[in-house]
Amino acid sequence: MEEFASVIERYRKLEDEVTRLSQEGNFDKLKEILPEYNRLKDAVSKIRELEDALSYMEELEGMADEDPSLRDEVEAEIEETRLRVERLRKEIRSLLIPRDPNYDSNVILEIRAGAGGEEAALFAADLLRMYVRYAEKKGWKVSITHAHETDLGGYKEVAVLIEGKGAYGRLKYEGGVHRVQRIPVTETGGRIHTSTVSVVVMPEYQDTSDVEIKPDDLRIETMRASGAGGQHVNKTESAVRITHIPTGIVVHVQDERSQHQNKAKALRILKSKLKELREREKREKLGQIRRSMVGTMERSEKIRTYNWPQNRVTDHRLSGDEKNYPLDRIMEGDLDQLLDNLEKMALSRMEEEMVD
Repeated sequence: MEEFASVIERYRKLEDEVTRLSQEGNFDKLKEILPEYNRLKDAVSKIRELEDALSYMEELEGMADEDPSLRDEVEAEIEETRLRVERLRKEIRSLLIPRDPNYDSNVILEIRAGAGGEEAALFAADLLRMYVRYAEKKGWKVSITHAHETDLGGYKEVAVLIEGKGAYGRLKYEGGVHRVQRIPVTETGGRIHTSTVSVVVMPEYQDTSDVEIKPDDLRIETMRASGAGGQHVNKTESAVRITHIPTGIVVHVQDERSQHQNKAKALRILKSKLKELREREKREKLGQIRRSMVGTMERSEKIRTYNWPQNRVTDHRLSGDEKNYPLDRIMEGDLDQLLDNLEKMALSRMEEEMVD
């Protein structure tokens, strides 16, 4: 089939390469190419189905021309087959989109109060609870690595590590500015206020062996853990704060029971942050970051509004019926439909770029 000939050719080359590397025992190189090989294998299987469907449609068209008495019945079958052809083409294009290699990674999620003072801090706590509820539904583990609490129980900033298969792939669209409209608990006049909270989402990279950290580039401090995640270690200096001097990146971890465990987790997170910084610089250099695209995680971009009086959450990246959701359900962690629609839109845009 001409339109997918290059895909089939690439698959055959990879198939030969997989066989050769397996025979040679070169498993490191094999591991690199297997994701693309498996993706193209599925695509080629769908291409074969598409070829059969197109061939069948040609036969049906011939039957309609030969026997007019069968025309109505055959045309109904042709229409059904045409819809199948369209569906297969769409599925093939989706399979040809390279999957995010970090899709199944753990996620480092940071929430910071923005405009709105104490009300923004309280909303940051609400967002944290929303993500924790969602993680619980997915069976993921959540640990609060650092938290700066306020007197009313909000957060000026809070950082969590969410561990579970697909955590980053599902939550990567949450990066950006979240806006809340409601009457704050501190408001005595009953006026609706607008506050903002920023959310930063990044993967915990599975392979950080290429990230080299020199001991002289680190400033390591220990202190007593306090607040969320550290209640069981308040009496000892188990919390660890590591500053990477060349970049100014700071990682604070206090959720483990010992200083050694906190330091190890802090270094894990630091390596992921340094790798993310490097990967972002690469993307910017290649001109691959587009402000209009879902998932860029631009900090200045307002992605969503939570309207309490109207019990409505509006995602500004979506349109039509897909942009609004019941606030009470969203805040309880019922995020799947919203995240499905964001993922679907991102794939659709990538498909359009492939066609262009």
